[in-house]
Amino acid sequence: MILETVIIVIYTISLLLIFMYALAQLNLLFNYLSSKKLEDNSPKFDFSNPDEIPYITIQLPVYNEMYVMERLLDNIAKIDYPKNKLEIQVLDDSTDETVETTLKQIQKLQAQGLDIKQITRTDRKGFKAGALKEGLKIAKGSIIAIFDSDFLPEADWLKRTVPYFKDEAVGVVQTRWGHINRNYSILTRIQAFALDAHFTLEQVGRNSKGHFINFNGTAGLWRKACIIDAGNWEGDTLTEDLDLSYRAQLKNWKFKYLEHVETPAELPIVISAARSQQFRWNKGGAENFQKMLGRVVKSKNISAKTKVHGLLHLLNSTMFLNVLIVGVLSIPMLYIKNEYAHLRPYFYVMSFFVMSTIIFFVCYWFMYKNIYGGGFKNFIRYIGMFFVFFSIAMGFSLHNSIAVLEGHIGKKSEFVRTPKFNISKYKDNWKNNKYIKPNISVNVIFEGLLMLYFGFGMYSAFIVGNQGGDFGLFPFHFMLCVGFGYVFFKSLASKV
Repeated sequence: MILETVIIVIYTISLLLIFMYALAQLNLLFNYLSSKKLEDNSPKFDFSNPDEIPYITIQLPVYNEMYVMERLLDNIAKIDYPKNKLEIQVLDDSTDETVETTLKQIQKLQAQGLDIKQITRTDRKGFKAGALKEGLKIAKGSIIAIFDSDFLPEADWLKRTVPYFKDEAVGVVQTRWGHINRNYSILTRIQAFALDAHFTLEQVGRNSKGHFINFNGTAGLWRKACIIDAGNWEGDTLTEDLDLSYRAQLKNWKFKYLEHVETPAELPIVISAARSQQFRWNKGGAENFQKMLGRVVKSKNISAKTKVHGLLHLLNSTMFLNVLIVGVLSIPMLYIKNEYAHLRPYFYVMSFFVMSTIIFFVCYWFMYKNIYGGGFKNFIRYIGMFFVFFSIAMGFSLHNSIAVLEGHIGKKSEFVRTPKFNISKYKDNWKNNKYIKPNISVNVIFEGLLMLYFGFGMYSAFIVGNQGGDFGLFPFHFMLCVGFGYVFFKSLASKV
């Protein structure tokens, strides 16, 4: 009975943590809905007065971006802002031929009167954080805008965002990500679904009540003085954006999130690219939890509620570990339930935690409705999308749990960039992308085994008990089997 007790205890703790996270999401939903009733009375610069227009530096951190550099620079050159108040830094850490092709395009833009320069380094110390820090040393602007290479801001982007820095307490303005290839595949749809939830429910829900949010690494602006005051960029975690965000807010800098300003970007279209991006984000989240836990708890500048939301925010990625634990242990729990009749009351109580899924379902519906609109047809589409998303998200749980564990134990790894594709230009030729690595992680094999394991879980529903089976966990095991199966077969088929 000792083993069974250990399984029950670990399973219960994981379920409770997931439920706590779900309650936090529900609170963010209430915050989000209440924010819609508020008027934005933020002070703003008067752009008709030349003396009020601040100097802006746009930073473009890039590394071996052959397929998107031309598109990026052409797009940035169209930004509508007084040329005498704008400079563009191409922070180019590239190690391939794009260094030369980028320079040629920059020289053409310089000839058109644009203040744009290429900044290269002899090494990639600090990776993206190091490049941003290097550029900051010579940046002319008091406001720093940052775009990754796959982002395509509209021409009026600066005029819609910069005015919010009229408030001297504002250190960061962040915009919502859009997705130019949202409907390319199931993979891009589920990535868009997850990001949309973050950029509506979570960012608005936290920001509207003064809780900590994060700069998302791109499609936002920093006050240069804020970066310096918070301790500048640091490369000791894989999510330098989250790290600096928390250090700045602990110094009482305000963050302004603009849901109404969308910045289009391209989602990863192959699963290897999505995996590397997920690994970096989830490991970086865990690293920042370790780095920021003490500072957040000990801070005297923030409320208890902001501390709770902050810690749950930093623990976002750790939810994958709890989901994996609950999934793996749910099959032995099925047998324990039917072996020990005296534990039935416990399982009745545990069934309450299906509420976590219902809470997520309700929260994400408001996000989905906000983007696609309401109505019966959209609700039916949403039901399908929600369960596809949940299944595939659980299929990533092993991969992401490994990232989380590495982050918590302090295992360091290199910053692995996400390959960019420019799918609208290269279409089917993207398969020849030189940055795709032709290898399969050993984790993929375990994902295949987990697919079989949860297939066994579905089979178990028919054979346990004495009254024709127990199908309470059957839908859960079905989703897990489908999710791990998708990730497994997609990873094999992608030849990466």
